[in-house]
Amino acid sequence: MESSDEEEGRTFVQVVSEKYNPENFPYCRGNGMGVVVLSSPQGSPIKDRLNLPSVLVLDGCGISKAGDKAEVATFCAHVVELDLSHNQLQDWGEICTIVSNIPNLDFLNLSMNPLSGIELEPGLAEVFSRVRRLVLINTRVTWDTVHTLTRQTPELEELFLCLNDYAQVAESPVPCPSLRLLQITDNQLQEWSEVRKFGPMYPCLDTLVLSNNRLSSVEEDTPQDTLQRLFPNLRSINLNNSGLNRWEDIERLNFFPKLEEARLMGIPLLQPYTNKERRSLTVAQLPSVTVLNGSVVTEGEREDAERFFIRHYLDCSEEMLPQRYHVLVSKYGQLAPLAEVDLRPPCTATLEVRWGERTEALSLRLEQTVGELKKELRALVGLPANGMRLYYIARELGSALGPEEMKYGSRALHSYMIQDGDEILVVPKTKSRTISSTSSDS
Repeated sequence: MESSDEEEGRTFVQVVSEKYNPENFPYCRGNGMGVVVLSSPQGSPIKDRLNLPSVLVLDGCGISKAGDKAEVATFCAHVVELDLSHNQLQDWGEICTIVSNIPNLDFLNLSMNPLSGIELEPGLAEVFSRVRRLVLINTRVTWDTVHTLTRQTPELEELFLCLNDYAQVAESPVPCPSLRLLQITDNQLQEWSEVRKFGPMYPCLDTLVLSNNRLSSVEEDTPQDTLQRLFPNLRSINLNNSGLNRWEDIERLNFFPKLEEARLMGIPLLQPYTNKERRSLTVAQLPSVTVLNGSVVTEGEREDAERFFIRHYLDCSEEMLPQRYHVLVSKYGQLAPLAEVDLRPPCTATLEVRWGERTEALSLRLEQTVGELKKELRALVGLPANGMRLYYIARELGSALGPEEMKYGSRALHSYMIQDGDEILVVPKTKSRTISSTSSDS
């Protein structure tokens, strides 16, 4: 009966042997291809095995076991980054066998492996002590396992816990002071009472990425003192697509003492506003933030935003004014509303149309073109559209500049800056004399 490797799964060693078999790299010796063939000591059963590249990607290979640990060590002496995502690893013992035999491992990605409900024994977790970046996306690992890992990784700087269906955060009695970045997007965190637990657990946290959690508020009884104490080093926070719907929650972000970058896209609070209004109101509320939604806030933009903020609240009652309004009024003073200036060209103008010895006042639509005007004048002047020339004479500047021929049939009348009282002179094309000579003869 044929054994089924598919049912039992494949080992790490099998996959590496197949993917990096020397026969697949006939020209790789000394050729700088990122993989180097090293001969094993004489008498070793491992002959001419590959010393793998420092960044080893084995995602989606069906790996469920480690295989021979001596061969793992032989293969992976120089591996620094290991991607084992989308495999079938569901035994921490097998994972630890792999990790323990990669002495320089800095980055480990275990995303999309079925680790739900499988606990990691504290005694095994010591093998992760060198890992600085750990990715556990969509593994459904328990918080007990997360805490076991963070206790045993004294140099851990980045932790990725996205898509793990967390609605609550279990506190750890032992903090992880080395952690700088926590990315925990696309979970079920809705209450600030859960998010605040990250402060004592990760006291040196620099970047907190909470996007795509329906967090409803940033609620503290004494927000200034509490947020300063909980997150003393937080520099960047991502709340994209959260459930924030009050300006008070945005104001409270100012209580993170080192905050300088924020992402607040897709929150209900900002939906009623235009893009420009959203950015201006948010910039004005966050004076210490120098990067908003990935874009640098310049000094000029901040001043414009703060002035816009004051004018935005001019019509509000005193009790409805946010605290930031009073701070900005003390900075800029009471600002008058901006005058509304309509820069659109006028729709119509009344002009004197002159042809021969006759003159008639006409109200003309200025959005029409020169060609359309000629058609409109055909009956009045008794000339075909292609048999007339039109000259524009500005009332105020006509004596200085003289007539301007309206040559181009597709040009709109408003582009001539026509005003009431200006003049249009109609001249038959068959007439040989110029406008200037006609004027001098008269």
